[in-house]
Amino acid sequence: MRSIAYLTSADLVAGHPDLRADAFELDHQLHALVPACASRGMRLDLQVWRSDALLKQVENGHYDAVVVGTTWDYHDHWATFCDRLDRFALSVLVLNPPAVVRWNADKTYLRELAQAGVPSVPTFWADRVDADTVRAAHDALDADHLICKPVVGAGAVRQVQVRRGHPLPPASECPPGGALVQPFLPSIRSEGELSFVFCGGRFSHALLKAPARGDYRVQSVYGGVERTYTPSAEELATARSVLDAVPQITADGLLLARVDMVRDRLGHLVLMELELIEPYLYPLQGPDLGDVFAESLSRLLGRP
Repeated sequence: MRSIAYLTSADLVAGHPDLRADAFELDHQLHALVPACASRGMRLDLQVWRSDALLKQVENGHYDAVVVGTTWDYHDHWATFCDRLDRFALSVLVLNPPAVVRWNADKTYLRELAQAGVPSVPTFWADRVDADTVRAAHDALDADHLICKPVVGAGAVRQVQVRRGHPLPPASECPPGGALVQPFLPSIRSEGELSFVFCGGRFSHALLKAPARGDYRVQSVYGGVERTYTPSAEELATARSVLDAVPQITADGLLLARVDMVRDRLGHLVLMELELIEPYLYPLQGPDLGDVFAESLSRLLGRP
Protein backbone atom coordinates (compact mmCIF):
# COMPACT_ATOMS: atom_id res chain seq x y z
CA MET A 1 0.00 0.00 0.00
CA ARG A 2 1.32 3.41 -0.95
CA SER A 3 1.50 6.08 1.76
CA ILE A 4 0.34 9.65 1.17
CA ALA A 5 0.84 12.53 3.62
CA TYR A 6 -2.35 14.61 3.65
CA LEU A 7 -1.31 18.03 4.95
CA THR A 8 -3.40 20.04 7.36
CA SER A 9 -2.96 22.92 9.79
CA ALA A 10 -2.48 22.14 13.47
CA ASP A 11 -5.61 24.04 14.49
CA LEU A 12 -7.80 21.53 12.66
CA VAL A 13 -6.54 18.53 14.62
CA ALA A 14 -8.61 17.32 17.58
CA GLY A 15 -7.15 18.40 20.91
CA HIS A 16 -5.62 21.65 19.65
CA PRO A 17 -6.20 24.42 22.24
CA ASP A 18 -7.42 26.82 19.53
CA LEU A 19 -9.38 24.34 17.43
CA ARG A 20 -11.02 26.11 14.49
CA ALA A 21 -14.80 26.38 14.47
CA ASP A 22 -14.86 24.75 11.04
CA ALA A 23 -12.66 21.77 12.02
CA PHE A 24 -15.65 19.50 11.40
CA GLU A 25 -15.17 20.10 7.67
CA LEU A 26 -11.87 18.21 7.77
CA ASP A 27 -13.69 15.25 9.34
CA HIS A 28 -16.23 15.27 6.51
CA GLN A 29 -13.48 15.43 3.92
CA LEU A 30 -11.43 12.59 5.36
CA HIS A 31 -14.55 10.45 5.73
CA ALA A 32 -15.00 10.73 1.96
CA LEU A 33 -11.37 10.44 0.84
CA VAL A 34 -9.71 7.90 3.15
CA PRO A 35 -11.85 4.81 2.38
CA ALA A 36 -11.85 5.52 -1.37
CA CYS A 37 -8.06 5.76 -1.38
CA ALA A 38 -7.67 2.64 0.76
CA SER A 39 -9.76 0.66 -1.72
CA ARG A 40 -7.17 1.55 -4.37
CA GLY A 41 -4.12 0.66 -2.30
CA MET A 42 -3.32 4.14 -0.93
CA ARG A 43 -3.21 5.16 2.72
CA LEU A 44 -3.87 8.81 3.54
CA ASP A 45 -2.09 9.95 6.71
CA LEU A 46 -3.22 13.21 8.24
CA GLN A 47 -0.09 15.26 8.96
CA VAL A 48 0.47 18.82 10.22
CA TRP A 49 2.46 20.56 7.50
CA ARG A 50 4.78 22.41 9.92
CA SER A 51 5.87 19.19 11.68
CA ASP A 52 9.63 18.68 11.56
CA ALA A 53 9.04 14.96 12.15
CA LEU A 54 6.97 14.88 8.96
CA LEU A 55 9.77 16.54 7.00
CA LYS A 56 12.19 13.87 8.15
CA GLN A 57 9.73 11.12 7.24
CA VAL A 58 9.31 12.53 3.73
CA GLU A 59 13.05 12.93 3.27
CA ASN A 60 13.62 9.36 4.49
CA GLY A 61 11.24 7.86 1.95
CA HIS A 62 8.33 7.11 4.30
CA TYR A 63 5.81 8.69 1.90
CA ASP A 64 5.15 8.33 -1.80
CA ALA A 65 3.50 11.74 -2.19
CA VAL A 66 2.29 14.80 -0.29
CA VAL A 67 -1.17 16.30 -0.81
CA VAL A 68 -1.76 19.92 0.20
CA GLY A 69 -5.07 19.17 1.87
CA THR A 70 -6.40 21.59 4.51
CA THR A 71 -3.43 23.83 5.34
CA TRP A 72 -5.78 26.67 6.21
CA ASP A 73 -3.16 28.71 8.07
CA TYR A 74 -0.68 28.86 5.18
CA HIS A 75 -1.12 32.60 4.60
CA ASP A 76 -0.02 33.30 8.18
CA HIS A 77 3.30 31.53 7.58
CA TRP A 78 3.75 32.09 3.85
CA ALA A 79 7.55 31.94 3.54
CA THR A 80 7.78 28.89 5.81
CA PHE A 81 4.98 27.18 3.93
CA CYS A 82 6.64 27.65 0.54
CA ASP A 83 9.99 26.50 1.88
CA ARG A 84 8.43 23.37 3.35
CA LEU A 85 6.66 22.46 0.09
CA ASP A 86 9.91 22.96 -1.82
CA ARG A 87 11.73 20.63 0.57
CA PHE A 88 8.99 18.01 0.26
CA ALA A 89 9.24 18.26 -3.53
CA LEU A 90 12.93 17.33 -3.46
CA SER A 91 11.89 13.86 -2.31
CA VAL A 92 8.33 13.15 -3.48
CA LEU A 93 5.50 14.30 -5.69
CA VAL A 94 3.66 17.30 -4.19
CA LEU A 95 0.06 17.93 -5.24
CA ASN A 96 -0.72 20.55 -6.17
CA PRO A 97 2.85 21.42 -7.20
CA PRO A 98 4.70 24.21 -5.32
CA ALA A 99 4.88 26.41 -8.42
CA VAL A 100 1.10 26.24 -8.77
CA VAL A 101 0.67 27.05 -5.09
CA ARG A 102 2.84 30.16 -5.40
CA TRP A 103 0.96 31.32 -8.47
CA ASN A 104 -2.44 30.80 -6.88
CA ALA A 105 -1.63 32.39 -3.50
CA ASP A 106 -1.14 35.86 -4.95
CA LYS A 107 -4.54 36.96 -6.18
CA THR A 108 -2.99 38.83 -9.08
CA TYR A 109 -3.51 35.47 -10.78
CA LEU A 110 -7.07 36.75 -11.31
CA ARG A 111 -5.70 39.54 -13.49
CA GLU A 112 -3.74 37.01 -15.52
CA LEU A 113 -6.80 34.81 -16.03
CA ALA A 114 -8.91 37.81 -17.03
CA GLN A 115 -6.29 38.77 -19.59
CA ALA A 116 -6.50 35.19 -20.92
CA GLY A 117 -10.23 35.66 -21.54
CA VAL A 118 -11.72 34.13 -18.40
CA PRO A 119 -14.99 35.92 -17.49
CA SER A 120 -14.12 37.70 -14.26
CA VAL A 121 -15.41 40.16 -11.69
CA PRO A 122 -14.15 43.67 -12.57
CA THR A 123 -11.23 44.47 -10.26
CA PHE A 124 -9.35 47.56 -9.14
CA TRP A 125 -5.84 46.78 -7.87
CA ALA A 126 -4.36 48.86 -5.06
CA ASP A 127 -1.22 49.00 -2.94
CA ARG A 128 -3.33 49.72 0.16
CA VAL A 129 -6.88 50.42 1.24
CA ASP A 130 -7.33 54.05 2.26
CA ALA A 131 -9.75 56.86 1.52
CA ASP A 132 -8.04 57.93 -1.72
CA THR A 133 -7.80 54.36 -3.04
CA VAL A 134 -11.43 53.60 -2.25
CA ARG A 135 -12.59 56.84 -3.84
CA ALA A 136 -10.68 55.96 -7.01
CA ALA A 137 -12.10 52.43 -6.99
CA HIS A 138 -15.68 53.72 -6.68
CA ASP A 139 -15.14 55.84 -9.78
CA ALA A 140 -13.18 53.27 -11.80
CA LEU A 141 -15.70 50.49 -11.16
CA ASP A 142 -18.76 52.78 -11.23
CA ALA A 143 -19.98 51.09 -8.06
CA ASP A 144 -21.17 52.47 -4.72
CA HIS A 145 -20.76 49.19 -2.81
CA LEU A 146 -17.30 47.58 -2.85
CA ILE A 147 -15.51 44.56 -1.38
CA CYS A 148 -11.79 44.93 -0.53
CA LYS A 149 -9.69 41.77 -0.21
CA PRO A 150 -6.02 41.16 0.61
CA VAL A 151 -3.88 40.14 -2.36
CA VAL A 152 -2.59 37.26 -0.22
CA GLY A 153 -5.20 35.88 2.12
CA ALA A 154 -7.89 33.28 2.69
CA GLY A 155 -11.15 32.67 4.50
CA ALA A 156 -12.34 36.30 4.15
CA VAL A 157 -9.79 37.36 6.79
CA ARG A 158 -9.08 41.15 6.65
CA GLN A 159 -11.74 41.45 3.95
CA VAL A 160 -14.14 44.40 4.24
CA GLN A 161 -17.04 46.00 2.45
CA VAL A 162 -17.20 49.75 1.93
CA ARG A 163 -19.90 52.08 0.64
CA ARG A 164 -19.56 55.43 -1.06
CA GLY A 165 -19.93 58.26 1.41
CA HIS A 166 -19.42 56.02 4.46
CA PRO A 167 -16.28 55.92 6.62
CA LEU A 168 -13.81 53.12 6.08
CA PRO A 169 -13.62 50.28 8.61
CA PRO A 170 -10.69 50.53 11.06
CA ALA A 171 -7.27 49.87 9.50
CA SER A 172 -6.93 46.78 11.70
CA GLU A 173 -9.85 45.22 9.82
CA CYS A 174 -8.78 46.21 6.30
CA PRO A 175 -6.29 44.36 4.10
CA PRO A 176 -2.83 44.90 5.64
CA GLY A 177 -1.13 45.64 2.32
CA GLY A 178 -1.89 45.14 -1.35
CA ALA A 179 -5.57 44.69 -2.12
CA LEU A 180 -8.04 43.94 -4.86
CA VAL A 181 -11.25 45.94 -4.85
CA GLN A 182 -14.37 44.62 -6.56
CA PRO A 183 -17.98 45.75 -6.89
CA PHE A 184 -20.41 43.95 -4.62
CA LEU A 185 -22.60 41.71 -6.78
CA PRO A 186 -26.17 41.38 -5.44
CA SER A 187 -26.44 37.79 -6.70
CA ILE A 188 -24.17 36.67 -3.85
CA ARG A 189 -27.15 37.27 -1.56
CA SER A 190 -30.03 36.43 -3.91
CA GLU A 191 -28.52 33.18 -5.21
CA GLY A 192 -25.12 32.56 -3.65
CA GLU A 193 -21.67 31.59 -4.85
CA LEU A 194 -21.52 28.66 -7.24
CA SER A 195 -18.60 26.25 -6.75
CA PHE A 196 -17.36 23.56 -9.13
CA VAL A 197 -15.09 20.85 -7.69
CA PHE A 198 -12.55 19.07 -9.91
CA CYS A 199 -9.94 16.38 -9.17
CA GLY A 200 -7.29 15.74 -11.79
CA GLY A 201 -9.32 17.78 -14.25
CA ARG A 202 -12.34 15.51 -13.77
CA PHE A 203 -15.55 17.18 -12.62
CA SER A 204 -16.87 15.85 -9.31
CA HIS A 205 -19.80 18.05 -8.29
CA ALA A 206 -21.15 21.55 -7.93
CA LEU A 207 -22.88 23.38 -5.10
CA LEU A 208 -24.32 26.73 -4.11
CA LYS A 209 -22.96 28.48 -1.02
CA ALA A 210 -25.30 31.07 0.45
CA PRO A 211 -24.37 33.62 3.14
CA ALA A 212 -26.26 34.07 6.37
CA ARG A 213 -29.01 36.68 6.35
CA GLY A 214 -27.47 40.15 6.33
CA ASP A 215 -23.96 38.88 5.49
CA TYR A 216 -22.16 38.35 2.19
CA ARG A 217 -19.47 35.85 3.26
CA VAL A 218 -20.30 32.26 2.37
CA GLN A 219 -17.89 30.39 4.67
CA SER A 220 -19.47 28.19 7.35
CA VAL A 221 -17.73 30.10 10.16
CA TYR A 222 -19.84 33.13 9.19
CA GLY A 223 -23.06 31.13 9.00
CA GLY A 224 -22.92 30.22 5.31
CA VAL A 225 -24.86 27.17 4.14
CA GLU A 226 -24.47 24.90 1.13
CA ARG A 227 -26.76 22.93 -1.13
CA THR A 228 -26.20 20.62 -4.07
CA TYR A 229 -26.43 22.20 -7.52
CA THR A 230 -26.71 20.59 -10.94
CA PRO A 231 -24.98 22.86 -13.47
CA SER A 232 -25.98 23.22 -17.09
CA ALA A 233 -23.56 22.10 -19.79
CA GLU A 234 -22.78 25.76 -20.49
CA GLU A 235 -22.06 26.52 -16.83
CA LEU A 236 -19.79 23.50 -16.52
CA ALA A 237 -17.94 24.49 -19.69
CA THR A 238 -17.41 27.99 -18.28
CA ALA A 239 -15.92 26.56 -15.09
CA ARG A 240 -13.72 24.15 -17.02
CA SER A 241 -12.41 27.01 -19.16
CA VAL A 242 -10.96 28.54 -15.99
CA LEU A 243 -8.81 25.44 -15.38
CA ASP A 244 -7.75 25.38 -19.01
CA ALA A 245 -6.39 28.92 -18.64
CA VAL A 246 -4.05 28.08 -15.73
CA PRO A 247 -0.46 28.53 -16.98
CA GLN A 248 2.35 25.96 -16.82
CA ILE A 249 0.09 22.98 -16.04
CA THR A 250 -2.80 21.17 -17.68
CA ALA A 251 -6.08 20.66 -15.87
CA ASP A 252 -5.48 16.93 -15.44
CA GLY A 253 -2.31 17.74 -13.47
CA LEU A 254 -4.29 19.55 -10.78
CA LEU A 255 -5.30 17.03 -8.13
CA LEU A 256 -7.43 19.60 -6.30
CA ALA A 257 -9.30 22.52 -7.84
CA ARG A 258 -12.40 24.45 -6.90
CA VAL A 259 -13.75 27.11 -9.23
CA ASP A 260 -15.87 29.68 -7.37
CA MET A 261 -18.16 31.79 -9.55
CA VAL A 262 -20.98 34.27 -9.12
CA ARG A 263 -23.45 35.85 -11.51
CA ASP A 264 -22.89 39.41 -12.66
CA ARG A 265 -25.68 41.92 -13.10
CA LEU A 266 -26.50 40.41 -16.52
CA GLY A 267 -26.75 36.88 -15.11
CA HIS A 268 -23.46 35.65 -16.57
CA LEU A 269 -21.13 33.50 -14.49
CA VAL A 270 -17.87 35.27 -13.64
CA LEU A 271 -14.88 34.03 -11.69
CA MET A 272 -14.68 34.96 -8.03
CA GLU A 273 -11.78 32.72 -6.97
CA LEU A 274 -9.86 29.72 -8.25
CA GLU A 275 -8.84 27.63 -5.24
CA LEU A 276 -5.82 25.42 -5.98
CA ILE A 277 -3.95 25.46 -2.66
CA GLU A 278 -6.11 23.87 0.04
CA PRO A 279 -9.71 23.99 -1.15
CA TYR A 280 -12.46 22.52 0.97
CA LEU A 281 -14.16 20.08 -1.39
CA TYR A 282 -17.66 20.02 0.15
CA PRO A 283 -17.99 16.22 0.30
CA LEU A 284 -21.54 16.31 1.67
CA GLN A 285 -22.69 17.78 -1.65
CA GLY A 286 -20.55 15.37 -3.71
CA PRO A 287 -21.31 11.69 -3.14
CA ASP A 288 -18.78 10.64 -5.79
CA LEU A 289 -15.97 12.86 -4.51
CA GLY A 290 -13.99 10.05 -2.84
CA ASP A 291 -13.88 7.95 -5.99
CA VAL A 292 -13.04 10.89 -8.25
CA PHE A 293 -10.25 12.00 -5.90
CA ALA A 294 -8.79 8.50 -5.45
CA GLU A 295 -8.81 7.72 -9.16
CA SER A 296 -7.11 11.01 -9.96
CA LEU A 297 -4.49 10.57 -7.23
CA SER A 298 -3.76 7.02 -8.41
CA ARG A 299 -3.28 8.24 -11.97
CA LEU A 300 -0.97 11.06 -10.90
CA LEU A 301 1.10 8.56 -8.92
CA GLY A 302 1.56 6.56 -12.08
CA ARG A 303 -1.16 3.98 -11.85
CA PRO A 304 -3.74 3.43 -14.62
